[in-house]
Amino acid sequence: MGYHPASLKSSNGVVLDKPGKPSYESPSSFRIIVLIRTISKVLERIIAARLLAAARLRGLLHPNQCGSLPGLSTYDACLTLTNNVRTLQRPRLKVSSLFLDIKAGFDNVDNKTLARILREGGIPPYLVSWVSSFLGERSCTLICQGAPGTPSPVNVGAPQGSPISPLLFLLYVTPLHFGSPRGLMISYVDDFALTVASLSYRGNIRWLQDLFDKLERMASRLGVSFSVAKTELIHSRTPSQRHSLKCVSPIQIKGELFHPGNSVRWLGYWFTPALDPAAHFSRRLALAQGAFALIPHLSPPSAGLPPYLCHRLASSLIAPILL
Repeated sequence: MGYHPASLKSSNGVVLDKPGKPSYESPSSFRIIVLIRTISKVLERIIAARLLAAARLRGLLHPNQCGSLPGLSTYDACLTLTNNVRTLQRPRLKVSSLFLDIKAGFDNVDNKTLARILREGGIPPYLVSWVSSFLGERSCTLICQGAPGTPSPVNVGAPQGSPISPLLFLLYVTPLHFGSPRGLMISYVDDFALTVASLSYRGNIRWLQDLFDKLERMASRLGVSFSVAKTELIHSRTPSQRHSLKCVSPIQIKGELFHPGNSVRWLGYWFTPALDPAAHFSRRLALAQGAFALIPHLSPPSAGLPPYLCHRLASSLIAPILL
């Protein structure tokens, strides 16, 4: 108990490019997916189930953490945010939301820091020892064009592709969650949303800047940071405010100004200042129509795929986009 075999700590890392990047000259434009032995994944799932039960029993997971947990999805996170914004708007308060993303989250999980968090949280010693053994003394062989094909030691981070890594990361960043009067912090794995309400949007900007500074200081103690380039801001508006002047007050994050957007994409859902769902579904419908337009090219008259296969293909392409 409390030991992960050394023979299961070596893995292959497939280097994949992140889609939509303007340039692929930086290592940050790529993602490494770790291919782990099947027997190791079975063991990791067993430990993950035990660790999740122990963490929930001891209250180590914050109620506003929605990612990689059974029964919770991006839908829950987006619905919670929408409901919170509308609740804060009822007493005629101005509501603003700041969206943040942790930079290379899994890669910055420190073994000793995580072990301390688990130990102080009352996790059974054998689980703490197993986690330390699992994350320690790992090696990875990169698989890509031009790679030497030799194993390299990995001294920090949780392997992406492991069944237990998402849970370990959630436990690692739990200390970043703190309460705020007339506000809310929601996270989905490494995506954070800070929402505040006050009598003015300018007051929200000052409040969000203070919250971000506090959050950044807490994150630095864990050895993680937020990706400035992925920061987004939105000022929510009620239907009665649609004729009033829009607030264009930006927020300054690490010396960069971020102006409020007319639409913000978070966890695959498009938010607008009026929280109009039509903005999201119109985009999804356009994508579905584009996917459907490809089907006739695969089955021209008297050739191509049979009709029943076209129907299955259309369903498999369109349903995930619309849902």
